[in-house]
Amino acid sequence: MFVRAPGSRLAALLATGLLTTLLVTGCGQDDDPSVAAPSAAPTSAAAPTTTPTATNSPTPSASPSTPAVDREITVTIAKRRVNPPTGRVTVGKGESIRITVTSDVDDELHVHGYDLGARLPAGVAGSVEFRADKTGLFEVETHDSELVLFQLVVR
Repeated sequence: MFVRAPGSRLAALLATGLLTTLLVTGCGQDDDPSVAAPSAAPTSAAAPTTTPTATNSPTPSASPSTPAVDREITVTIAKRRVNPPTGRVTVGKGESIRITVTSDVDDELHVHGYDLGARLPAGVAGSVEFRADKTGLFEVETHDSELVLFQLVVR
């Protein structure tokens, strides 16, 4: 029989939030406060999409809780295979970008050059949103499994 103390759930949530913050900032090679902070992973489990896409057009309709983005890039990782396959994604300087990744194992998403990251609990989509305000070529990868998801080209 499992008995839960009244405050244990709150304590566990606070501990999880602190651990997530430490893990995300632990990789931070850039202490610049102007760098966008990663968005939190969704609280509900999302089923991985069977055909990940990178769209070129603005999001047609965004819910009030989801800000509109210029470019949404979705990636799924299953059995160490990246879908869509690793390649280059080109965006315009100044565009608002959302990268959403779902992995079949616990991992961490990282966008080099922008030093953004998000935890990727197995089977739950994790996202980062940012303004592409730096031009160049930036790797988007997972830290634990060391998979290159794609190269982001900002022009």
